[in-house]
Amino acid sequence: MSDNLMDTKDVKDLLMKVSGLDNGAGNVRLKRIVHRVLGDLFRTIEDFDVQPDEFWSAVSYLTRLGQARETALLVPGIGLESFLDMRMDRAEAQAGIAGGTPRTVEGPLYVAGAPMSKGEARLDDGSEQGEVLFMDGQVRDVNGKPLAGAVVDVWHANTLGGYSFFDPSQPKYNLRRRIETDADGRYRFRSLLPAGYACPPEGPTQELLDQLGRHGHRPAHIHFFVSAAGYRKLTTQINIDGDAYLHDDFAFATRDGLIPPVRHVTDAAAIHARGLNAPYAEITFDFVLHAETEAGPNPDVIREHAPAD
Repeated sequence: MSDNLMDTKDVKDLLMKVSGLDNGAGNVRLKRIVHRVLGDLFRTIEDFDVQPDEFWSAVSYLTRLGQARETALLVPGIGLESFLDMRMDRAEAQAGIAGGTPRTVEGPLYVAGAPMSKGEARLDDGSEQGEVLFMDGQVRDVNGKPLAGAVVDVWHANTLGGYSFFDPSQPKYNLRRRIETDADGRYRFRSLLPAGYACPPEGPTQELLDQLGRHGHRPAHIHFFVSAAGYRKLTTQINIDGDAYLHDDFAFATRDGLIPPVRHVTDAAAIHARGLNAPYAEITFDFVLHAETEAGPNPDVIREHAPAD
């Protein structure tokens, strides 16, 4: 008789029954996944001698995580979203899809339906003080062809690290816009240089990070979805160079190729030409998309987002 409980017939039979692999109904792929996940969990409980009070403490934690609506915050924080991106990168490489702008995590704070503009937009409503940012660039394909009519869906935090819809002090769609590129594939927007943010200090995500000896800070960044007819959708973000957490992002989203230089303009004539009375920042960043192909994984990930209302 084996000393390992996992090797016993009773446990093996239990896993077969709870996953439904002992019957011919249901979804076979889901059954196999459930069998693997539960089997790995059973083995973890056994190997680490997890006691019932410890187990129910974990169940309570997951309940609180959902109640706090932080599940999508924890997912990148424990590396799961980055792992999904790594798998996508590898699958694309195996399919011969190389180059282009790197993808990175979407994060939990996208809201669909931002106002659409042609060519350029202003993201902020003018009510907040901060360093004005002018960002521009071009959307093109891997051969250098400009992509007119592409859509650059952009969203970012304010100067305190808060996002509209999640921060009730901000108006709807503040710092969120969709910009259709012009005939040369170019986009431009005016905004405010964002700040990074940290997980809610009393929330369940930070509670787990504390137990892991980790911080919950993100560097300042700007999110993008970039799409064009006939091309693979890009999910990415740029990081603001110089941020203290640039290479220590709790969400593991910083990637080479996504850290454009920030030009801080102090020239009086340039400031006046922009209609401003204080120094401002400039960032130029081009997005390079791949043509649609049946090879490789689907880059348009379907996931639940926060409702606009």
